[in-house]
Amino acid sequence: MGKIMSFLGVAALCGLLGAGLVFPLAATGGAAASAGSDILEEIPAELSEEPMSTPSRIYANDGETVIATFFAENREPVSYDEISQDMKDAIIAIEDERFYDHGGVDAQGVARAAVITLTSSRQQGASTLTMQYVNNVLNNASVVRGDGPILGAFAQEKTYADKLREMKLAVAIEQEMTKEEIIEGYLNIIQLGGRNYGVEAAAQYYWGVPASELDIQQSAVLAGMVQAPNTYHPIENPDLAMERRNVVLGTMLRQGFITEEEYEEAVNSDLGVIPAEERPSLDSGCMSTSWANYFCDYVEQEILTDETFGETREDRERLLHRGGLNIVTTLDAELQEQAEATAMEHRPDGTGAVAVINSQEPGTGNVLAMAQSTRYDPSEEAEDGGATSMNFNAGQSHSGGIGFPGGSVIKPFVAAAWIEEGGDMDDRVEAWRDEYEYYEEWDASCMDGGSVTLLPEDDQEHWEINNVIDDTEREMSIDFGLYYSINTATVATAYDMDLCAITDVTNRLGIEGFNALDDYGGLRPDTPSFIMGTATVTPMVMNRAYAAFANDGEVCEERVLESVTDAQGTEYEVPGINCEQAIDPDIVAQVNDTMINIAETNAYVEQLDDDPPFPMAGKTGTHESVSAMSFQGFTEGISTGAYIARPGDDTSLWANGNVPTDQYASSVAFPFWYDYMREVAGNYDTGDFPEADDSPFDNRRDTSRYAFSNMGGTGGGSSDSDDNGDDDDDD
Repeated sequence: MGKIMSFLGVAALCGLLGAGLVFPLAATGGAAASAGSDILEEIPAELSEEPMSTPSRIYANDGETVIATFFAENREPVSYDEISQDMKDAIIAIEDERFYDHGGVDAQGVARAAVITLTSSRQQGASTLTMQYVNNVLNNASVVRGDGPILGAFAQEKTYADKLREMKLAVAIEQEMTKEEIIEGYLNIIQLGGRNYGVEAAAQYYWGVPASELDIQQSAVLAGMVQAPNTYHPIENPDLAMERRNVVLGTMLRQGFITEEEYEEAVNSDLGVIPAEERPSLDSGCMSTSWANYFCDYVEQEILTDETFGETREDRERLLHRGGLNIVTTLDAELQEQAEATAMEHRPDGTGAVAVINSQEPGTGNVLAMAQSTRYDPSEEAEDGGATSMNFNAGQSHSGGIGFPGGSVIKPFVAAAWIEEGGDMDDRVEAWRDEYEYYEEWDASCMDGGSVTLLPEDDQEHWEINNVIDDTEREMSIDFGLYYSINTATVATAYDMDLCAITDVTNRLGIEGFNALDDYGGLRPDTPSFIMGTATVTPMVMNRAYAAFANDGEVCEERVLESVTDAQGTEYEVPGINCEQAIDPDIVAQVNDTMINIAETNAYVEQLDDDPPFPMAGKTGTHESVSAMSFQGFTEGISTGAYIARPGDDTSLWANGNVPTDQYASSVAFPFWYDYMREVAGNYDTGDFPEADDSPFDNRRDTSRYAFSNMGGTGGGSSDSDDNGDDDDDD
């Protein structure tokens, strides 16, 4: 396109044409001729160079698998040699039979048009292919810049000023380009019905063939469409299209481009367009793809909100739809396909809930997969019936929502803060305490006065803490309490320490959400119930934090863009890998001692595989009303968050809140997570997690320490029990 545009600055050549070009118009009077001369002088000596409007494509991380295509004009530029000779002959025959004899302006044609226009009620055009090409190129450049068409391309009648501009620049083109280059450019830029531009896109759309294979009758159809692309549309107006095609065929016969036999065969053939189900989609953007729609939408928002791609959102939209961007993302196509299939398999029918899952790569923050069990549809009518454009993995800045209550997935961060403050996982806490007085002071060094007051959030006299597992209000180790997700153990741990030490950990890991007071930001120490997961946090934010447990405490900003280049090869700067050490590796290893056992001893693993097929770790979470359940887990190479949740509704997934005993996160969300991870984990590293130098446990996988006798008394329940049951939005 750079070579194509270079002729536009050749003002010296064009200036010499002034008198000659005005001559055919002189018969209209001196005023018109004078106006023509003025117009020629006012035409810019140089016009800014703009690329041909071409589609942008989003690719998976292999740089080859297409996720979606964005375009205002469906176009696939091809070279002169990639266009059939029949197509070249057809366009010359019907649009410019003297193409190879003139230098950009056909003097005979201009004179003939002038005479006809001046001596009859008819108007006769005299545009050569080169002049039409000028018109298309300049209009494309103007549209790409956002200025709108400048040569009256969308008007039925052009002004003398339009014609003079075309003539002046057409001659310049002929001095800079070969005839073959002009034909190539012309056949790549013209509109050929609807959103199809250029012969390659049109050939694929109407007949499912490349432009190199267009036959005589197909070429005649396309050549005939140039005059009125939508009027002679072979699908929308087949009768008019066939009539116009036959006119082109007759012209080709008279000019010797085809034989009588070829003419008869072509004129007696039908249009032969392929069935609708075989045509390429003319949908643009994330609606144009059958997979990874929500990830596509996330990437689109990244482009549209980043000033790297334009000063205004309008500029960025124009670049995305016209700039021919090649956008290579972090998405792993195999993981994405598995995530989508698993989400649909675990969709809880009849509950109003959705299955939501995303994977990130520890150490890079690369988003590997993003799926949910809904059909992507941005239309307003699609809010019901399992269709939505809301990305439940993401936040509001990326077409998402407010997230889901974290519940017990917050508990490992409480344990990490305990160790960071000098404790150990085998330290014992008073988990027998199940109520705390309102207006009691809790240590919080980052708050005014060094403490916060426990304020009532309900009509009860105390903050009551309940456990799902019966008879677990006992003294126990922090390790034991985390393994069984004992609510009273978590609250006792937080009560015995500085609440700000906990929020310091969560802040370093980037955990933000909507808190109890409906403000967005980091978790708030002035509402102690945050330790029970009362804040709503998006799955991607929580998964980013858990990826740090798989990466020795190093947290990485999530990223979806690997590279972005435009049609001219210009590279745009995209966010690089951005990681920082948030927690000491030894502390991470100690918390992992517990989370390894939570994942690897889950009954579902034994049911499917007897023994864990690879090292894994994680934590369950269940909202207090059981409207949301999650498992945040990881291997060495993949961190994945899996949610079964009812968006925007805190009522139970089960009628009357009667939750079946086997329907908590360990038996609902964990199987969702595991069915996916057992298929994809092997694609990335699955080594064991580093052990702590000063772990209190000789064997991190020795589950004998979880015997109920270690609570300081006997208790009920089993390792398959899950968390839930207090009076807060929690566990």
